[in-house]
Amino acid sequence: MSELRYNPLLADWTMVADNRQFRPTLPQDFCPFCPGSGRVPEHYEVLKYDNDFPALMPEPPEPNVEGTTLYRTEKAYGKCEVILYSPDHQATLPELPIDHIIKLVDLWTERYCELNKDPCHQYVMIFENRGEEVGVTMPHPHGQIYAYSQMPLKIKMELHNCQHHYEETGHCLLCDMNQEEEDFGKRVIYENEHFLAYLPFFTDYPFGLFIVSKAHKTGLDEFTAAEKRSLAISLKAMIGAMDALFEQPFPYMMVLHQRPAHGEEARAYYHFHIEFYPPLREKNKIKYYASSEMGAWAACNTQAVEATAGQLRQAYQKYLKENSTGAKP
Repeated sequence: MSELRYNPLLADWTMVADNRQFRPTLPQDFCPFCPGSGRVPEHYEVLKYDNDFPALMPEPPEPNVEGTTLYRTEKAYGKCEVILYSPDHQATLPELPIDHIIKLVDLWTERYCELNKDPCHQYVMIFENRGEEVGVTMPHPHGQIYAYSQMPLKIKMELHNCQHHYEETGHCLLCDMNQEEEDFGKRVIYENEHFLAYLPFFTDYPFGLFIVSKAHKTGLDEFTAAEKRSLAISLKAMIGAMDALFEQPFPYMMVLHQRPAHGEEARAYYHFHIEFYPPLREKNKIKYYASSEMGAWAACNTQAVEATAGQLRQAYQKYLKENSTGAKP
């Protein structure tokens, strides 16, 4: 079964994909993403791989259940891709050289542009799940891309609020956030010529980092070569800092927020940024999303980010000291 089911309470769509229950879970004796598996080239640096267990498909079957006026169904149209970061099964993103991460950013850009061409794709989301704590089933370093035929609700709300702020003030909301965070200073973790990293005032995770472009850019396709290098350095620096924080690979969900497909008007009011949702609140202690947060979207951060930002800044300095080739501004 693969279909979309409409949720009339939220005016949103749920993907139903029962094929995903057959995904291998942390296999010990076989990795399809490693050279020699027969599933990938013998030699690659970064690679796009079509997901073997997609929730969305370019040629989806008809819905298994016939919809009604209230409970609508749609074909699960779209695309699900896996982005392999490296042929090295043990490598993680901050362990890769800057030039290698730039190749990853270039591949992200290529796929973002290509998937945006499909008139049925409404939003292209690039993301990574890292760690068993967030449900990772394949340990090989990789991220994913989903091209949705329906606009995801959270993105829809974010776009709406950015547009409203622009219409009310004439300013980009993320540009104003950057300025406010720089003026306050205590939540800023890192910056280089083109990117700013901070724990925003409102984040619901103790270490819920944002990486935001300083210039008003809305997608990867607008970045210069210098900006892509700065982005690669920022990713290496900040994930490296997270790993140094508790001296262990830091689990997270990472999502690139970019303008929607065919959303030319969003160039005025939207702004490229990366959001991290890291579940650890302390070493080996998870910040769970509980009933109030899931049932009411009433976010509750267990720690003030003015305090956790200091911890993450110290972890970044520790990371730099321990990695002579670390990501410096």
